[in-house]
Amino acid sequence: MVPQNGRSDSLVRIVAIDDDLEFLDFLTHTLSESGLEIVTSADPGEGLALVLGVRTDLVLLDLIMPTCSGFEILDKIVTSNPTINVVLLTSEYSTESAVEAIQKGAADYLNKPISVDVLRRRVNKFVDSARERREATQISHSLMETFQFEGIVGWSPLMLEVFDRIRRVAPHFRNILITGDTGTGKELVARSLHRLSPVASGPFVVCNCAAVVETLFESELFGHVKGAFTGAVQDKKGYFELAHRGTLFLDEIGDASLGTQAKLLRVLQDHAVQRVGSPVLHEIDVNVVVATNRDLRTMVAAKNFREDLYYRISAVEIKLPRLSRRREDLPLLERHFLERFAAQYNKPLRGITRKAQMLLARHPWPGNIRELENVLAHACMMAQGDAIDVRDLPEMLGVEQSNLGDRDPDLSSLEEVQRRHIQHVLKVVKDNKAQAAEILGIARPTLYRILAKNEAQQKDAR
Repeated sequence: MVPQNGRSDSLVRIVAIDDDLEFLDFLTHTLSESGLEIVTSADPGEGLALVLGVRTDLVLLDLIMPTCSGFEILDKIVTSNPTINVVLLTSEYSTESAVEAIQKGAADYLNKPISVDVLRRRVNKFVDSARERREATQISHSLMETFQFEGIVGWSPLMLEVFDRIRRVAPHFRNILITGDTGTGKELVARSLHRLSPVASGPFVVCNCAAVVETLFESELFGHVKGAFTGAVQDKKGYFELAHRGTLFLDEIGDASLGTQAKLLRVLQDHAVQRVGSPVLHEIDVNVVVATNRDLRTMVAAKNFREDLYYRISAVEIKLPRLSRRREDLPLLERHFLERFAAQYNKPLRGITRKAQMLLARHPWPGNIRELENVLAHACMMAQGDAIDVRDLPEMLGVEQSNLGDRDPDLSSLEEVQRRHIQHVLKVVKDNKAQAAEILGIARPTLYRILAKNEAQQKDAR
């Protein structure tokens, strides 16, 4: 084993595995340059350990060695960490073995002897790609830190508008309504409103209206005194009193009965509660944040929600968009959850493979942010290498991928996959090409060239 340079996270690490010591010396001399760390091994087992033991960007692997086949090492590398580029080298070139190498996951296939210029050119392509990936990771990490507002991640126009609204109303609100589908982050918004309010030092109390038994609702909200009913063995404060000089978050308010709604309205008007079984009024000073995934206007029209209560709580409304309407936030959210779960599970995860990212981008996310969080928690637990791959995602995402068409998407050409993905992104952003180019991570002129080429091909097909 010959390491060439001290290890640094800024270096691109290349591991060369070949039983020919002279060829290893040739590789070391040819590829020795600033910014590269070259590690060589003539033993396949030792070489595999070098690849998997420390973060590696590129492997140069001899196909035919005395003790084992290069294909065996390739399989183990691809299985353990599919993000590592592996270039197979052989002096016995054949079309069949080249095809097999690519099918097994090799990034390139080179024939020995190889000239210095060709070797440098082919290797530099992967070195540049590794540096770009590292830079992209650093940028996405910086973006995530920049576009985090009170623990909420997003840089889409819809979320920046939500952030601005929170900043403006937090210092002044008494009652506020948050609406949005399940899993869009309503409680996160409620907590950010509390933290930015004048009562931030007070308690933040959560009441999930959908989880409270109807017969106990009044007791839970307003409290009770000893002996008020069977089982009331002592006085108890309700949620409103517990939140005194703080914030009460009433989640899923649409599930409260009309009777409970009437009592809620009285409390919001009078700023006082009466415990069950007691004639005494207890004054309260509470900011109330109300949330629902239902359309309260429709419920008011259907007489299922009190109109007077609706107007009391909806003087200010914050609407949270579905994840499918803010897909440009996906990369930031993925990075956010990846870093959180990597730390939680103590795993050296650095990113998500492009194939897995494409699968995540195509998913409709009916469960919104909560679903994405659960998917990435699952993937982080299952991941074995330093990146999340398709195999680490829940099975239902793989099923969706196989249902995209009669053919297995894995058998589609890269050009076809690219075309479908670009069409999907353009559809999501309503043909906004500037926004689509930003999401795709390419320059606008590049997007225009791809679209023009696709259009020409379609015309030729007709």
